[in-house]
Amino acid sequence: MIGNDQFQTLLSGGGNVVDESGSKIGSIGQVYLDDQTGEPQWVTVKTGLFGSSESFVPLADSTADGNDLRVRYGTDMVKDAPRVDADGHLSQGQEAELYRYYGLGYTESTVDSRVDTGVADQTVAYDTSGAETDDAMTRSEEHLQVGTQRVEAGRARLRKFVVTENVTRTVPVSHDEVRLMREPITDANRAASLDGPEITEAEHEVTLYAERAVTSTETVPVERVRLGTETVTATEQVTGEVRKEQIELDTDAAITRTNGTQADAADLDVTDVTTREDTTRL
Repeated sequence: MIGNDQFQTLLSGGGNVVDESGSKIGSIGQVYLDDQTGEPQWVTVKTGLFGSSESFVPLADSTADGNDLRVRYGTDMVKDAPRVDADGHLSQGQEAELYRYYGLGYTESTVDSRVDTGVADQTVAYDTSGAETDDAMTRSEEHLQVGTQRVEAGRARLRKFVVTENVTRTVPVSHDEVRLMREPITDANRAASLDGPEITEAEHEVTLYAERAVTSTETVPVERVRLGTETVTATEQVTGEVRKEQIELDTDAAITRTNGTQADAADLDVTDVTTREDTTRL
């Protein structure tokens, strides 16, 4: 049977109750402890729409399967179990009905079961003192368990848009200019100079050219941009409340210390009484 320590892990993990084949029956509800031994005896399984129904399952021969609790009963058998209100306590009559349904032996000496009140804060704590136990009292305390949970903190996205800017470049340009050129008559050009009438009026036209600066654009890829993530580790302080039990001595009789002096109960601290019978006597 699963002990209290294992139930700590199951309850904190928010697991499910599964059958022998691993099929989910429902989520883990409440754990009921045996009134006499304080050991886990029953667990409720939340079934139905949104976990509206709770069925009792005995924890005998159950095992832990990760965060889940594996029981030796089928889904239909658990869901068809006698309806008992999960009000925090099982009477002997209710337990007898459940024992008979699951085919388990039951005697009237079986002690009632109560809900583990530590389920809400996932802590199992109980007192071992009683008529059927020894003369010691167990003191328990809660320990703060700290872990991490990965949650979404934000989103980043790439967005591309167009902007316009002015770009200035210097480019050389050329143009034609008119130059009046005079050359003397020589043997080389004499024939050309005598071509045509002797005295006449005439025009000679020359076309002038100039370069003009023009612009155009060309689209070219320049780089690729992608999103990446980097994990940065920091530290945070967390604070939580934990409970602990304190044990004090309450007696109506005067107590004799080992030095022979008398001490009233109000003056005696628990540390005044040790477990060595040869040093302290009542």
